[in-house]
Amino acid sequence: MLRARVAAPAIEGAANQALLRLLADELGVARRSVRLVAGAAGRQKLVVVEGVTREALLSRWPDLRV
Repeated sequence: MLRARVAAPAIEGAANQALLRLLADELGVARRSVRLVAGAAGRQKLVVVEGVTREALLSRWPDLRV
């Protein structure tokens, strides 16, 4: 699990888009490589990131569940 906070309001998907941009920037991938696949209306999200290996994710965030 990865915890993130964004300043965007949870109105019309603005917070979700801010989260996806944040993850893309942190991982050095294009925004289109990061997709929200579950949890659009909830506090917990399931995100898919293309173009990043599991090892790269774990080296960045060692306690992340992937």
